[in-house]
Amino acid sequence: MQNRGGESTSVSNKNKCPRCMQCDTKFDFLTRKHHCRRCGKCFCDKCCSQKVALRRMCFVDPVRQCAECALVSHREAEFYDKQLKLLLSGATFLVTFGNSEKPDMMVCRLSSNQRYLLLDGDSRHEVEVTRIAAVQMLTEGFPPGEKDMHTYTSLPGSQPVSEGGNARATGMTLQYRAPGAEGVTQLKLTAGEDANGSRRQATAWLVAMHKAAKLLYESRDQ
Repeated sequence: MQNRGGESTSVSNKNKCPRCMQCDTKFDFLTRKHHCRRCGKCFCDKCCSQKVALRRMCFVDPVRQCAECALVSHREAEFYDKQLKLLLSGATFLVTFGNSEKPDMMVCRLSSNQRYLLLDGDSRHEVEVTRIAAVQMLTEGFPPGEKDMHTYTSLPGSQPVSEGGNARATGMTLQYRAPGAEGVTQLKLTAGEDANGSRRQATAWLVAMHKAAKLLYESRDQ
């Protein structure tokens, strides 16, 4: 098959990526070209040698990825194995909608299809995950003079909340775009006590949600 220039399509496709996009090695009979299953870019075997499961793209078995994508996929795999179950089970929070002065006691959890945050109490609300524009963690336990909150938006450079450090997650604010509404809507979650009078489950849920937000924005940037 030929294109308009008279060149065969197969030759034309090969010329579109004649070199490794990482180390600039030229592809030839001995140096084979491989495609990263996550970003789709072409690399030599050395620069695309890691094989990692890619669950969000329905690759359950490990597939070839470049070093940068493999790092993100490893973090996603850790999230699926450790944090996802926690988000699905939910936790108790004091929930404040917009500028309301009175919070409501509600259970917040991730829906089984991982598309919505569900809030159940005297009323029921849901927030579509893809409509979340910014996540801000509220923490305590910093040394004097340091800020007590971390913000994660689509911009790089935000600081993560540590699970093992001195800072402890106490709440979270979400900004999201509600269907049919102009601008963004704000939702504040403050860690509440469970049936045993403990906030441990809510604190762990907040840390897991923060990690989920980071993965969401990293995937958007790719």
